[in-house]
Amino acid sequence: MPQLASLRSPQGIATLEKKAFRPLREVHVEVIELRERAKEIPNDYLVVLVGKMITEEGLPTYQTMLNTMDGVRDETGASPSSWAIWTGAWTAEENRHGDLLNKYLYLSGRVDMRQIEKTIQYLIGSGMDPRIENNPYLGFIYTSFEERTSFIVHGNTSRLAKEHGDIKLDQICGTTAGDEKRLESAYTKIVEKLFEIDPKETVVAFEEMMRKKFLMPVHLMYDGRDDNLFDHFSAVAQSLTGLSANGQKAQDYVLWWLPVRIRKLEERGHVWAKEGPTIPFTWIFDWEVNL
Repeated sequence: MPQLASLRSPQGIATLEKKAFRPLREVHVEVIELRERAKEIPNDYLVVLVGKMITEEGLPTYQTMLNTMDGVRDETGASPSSWAIWTGAWTAEENRHGDLLNKYLYLSGRVDMRQIEKTIQYLIGSGMDPRIENNPYLGFIYTSFEERTSFIVHGNTSRLAKEHGDIKLDQICGTTAGDEKRLESAYTKIVEKLFEIDPKETVVAFEEMMRKKFLMPVHLMYDGRDDNLFDHFSAVAQSLTGLSANGQKAQDYVLWWLPVRIRKLEERGHVWAKEGPTIPFTWIFDWEVNL
């Protein structure tokens, strides 16, 4: 195949690069620069960043849940309804967040992408919390809290990236935090409207959601080895917030767990704090992180 042989020659490669690719030396330099910045990122920060990226990658499950609820469902996947258009746009935007963080982590060389992809596979395969019913009131209240959580987490990771000298990662997380804030605003306005036009059912749904102890979707995360991966991830995430004990407890009540869940984790946290444990995360090649 003379044509293929010619493409493999130095002249052929140079021609291909000129026509279709950026010069490899430019890409190589940019990857080296990215890795230089990323090498200053501590392991506990990487664990939180990976966990948040995995959350974003679970979008197929989230969209399926929303599209199957009465009153807002998209039965064909191509409905021209306002809700279907919104869901598609929301999914597309969230997908960009996951893709961007995934590529950053891959290029950084600091994480075990095989273990991360296994975790994503398990998470999507596990579906959503079975306690979430076919109830759009619950769905909108749930997403309001979820988007608020995402805004706070990405805001924290943005600030910490800057402190560790990775300005590009700061920009990535900061831009994502801004997107999540706008999504929170949209879902919050929907819930406000529900309170306005149907206060009785909305209040009942809000109380029901709080009593059912809904957790974030990633509480089902599993890497094929650590049966308590979510608890370990959560313990690391809490250590990066910089909040006082009371502030952290208040945030967790509203955004992550309900009181029963908090008490359980708090009890475990006290035990772990006394024992001073370290937990290996497969995501970062089994490097151990203090809880």
